Amino acid sequence: MMNVLEMMKQNQGYYSNNKDMPSELQEKAKFLCWKYNQTSPLEKDKRQSLLQELFGECHPLTFIEPSFRCDYGFNIHTHGLTVINYNCVILDTSPVHIGENTFIGPGTCLACAGHAIDAKQRAAGVSTSAPITIGRNVWLGANVTICGGVEVGEGSIIGAGSVVTKNIPAGVIAVGNPCKVLRPITEEDKLQPMDF
Repeated sequence: MMNVLEMMKQNQGYYSNNKDMPSELQEKAKFLCWKYNQTSPLEKDKRQSLLQELFGECHPLTFIEPSFRCDYGFNIHTHGLTVINYNCVILDTSPVHIGENTFIGPGTCLACAGHAIDAKQRAAGVSTSAPITIGRNVWLGANVTICGGVEVGEGSIIGAGSVVTKNIPAGVIAVGNPCKVLRPITEEDKLQPMDF
């Protein structure tokens, strides 16, 4: 039987008891996030170094505006240019993969973690978790929440304030609570050069 840490790194959902989770690794992540959030905007090298220490895989073109918080860090993987705006929270009790050229708006929460639906199990500390995958060229608007087990397809846009509980296909604009596909992204969405 695999231990909790191995289970957390698997790209599949699981449930566990809160007391079995590796609290020492969460303390390390909290400390590194605290250090990151104390940095000056001019300390770009220090920020990059802290992210390299915190994340499981951190592309050099990963830029995060404080305040940033996560549960563990080792389960967060950026795969190219990643821009994360202010006040982002990532509950990475399962792997979180963020594709290249992803833009994440302020106030966004990526929450792999959940709790048991049954009240007695929840009170006893039973938690759930499932991975999150954000495809390449995705834009998450301000105050978006992505729930565990969700994949957002390549090139899609999630509108501000949306709560994403199910997979979103590639190349669409999706909005709402719960988030639903509004329409595909087309050539007509391209901005036209302005006449000066």
